[in-house]
Amino acid sequence: MSKVKKIGIGNDHAAVAMKEQIKEFLEEKGYQVINYGTDTNESCDYPLYGEKVGKAVAEGEVDAGVLICGTGIGISIAANKVKGVRAAVCSEPVTARLTKEHNNANIIAFGARIVGIEMAKAIVTAWLEAEYIGSGRHEARVAMIHEIEK
Repeated sequence: MSKVKKIGIGNDHAAVAMKEQIKEFLEEKGYQVINYGTDTNESCDYPLYGEKVGKAVAEGEVDAGVLICGTGIGISIAANKVKGVRAAVCSEPVTARLTKEHNNANIIAFGARIVGIEMAKAIVTAWLEAEYIGSGRHEARVAMIHEIEK
């Protein structure tokens, strides 16, 4: 089972309502959730929130991160600019599970305009319950990703 206890969550204006629902869902499951996102529907810049969660994960302030914007794409691109972050956009649970098992993704992202709340919960659950395989080809490939960062 996952060693994740503290999760950073970030979002832009497109995902305020979904962020609140996912935060509550995670807290009900016993996770501590730190909010790095906006709490208003006023237009804002998603890169700021992707970077905040990315830095929190990379610096060990939180164990993992959840990012939500309109599509999940922009906010995850921003997070991936932070050294040590492996953020993946997923729109269903199978890729969420595989991104942890194969890529050891430490941030999951999805779009509030792409998936509904029940699918978002299924994505987060699959990702959190998955374990990194961490041997053989997967370990070598994650190491290659770290080399690119250098």
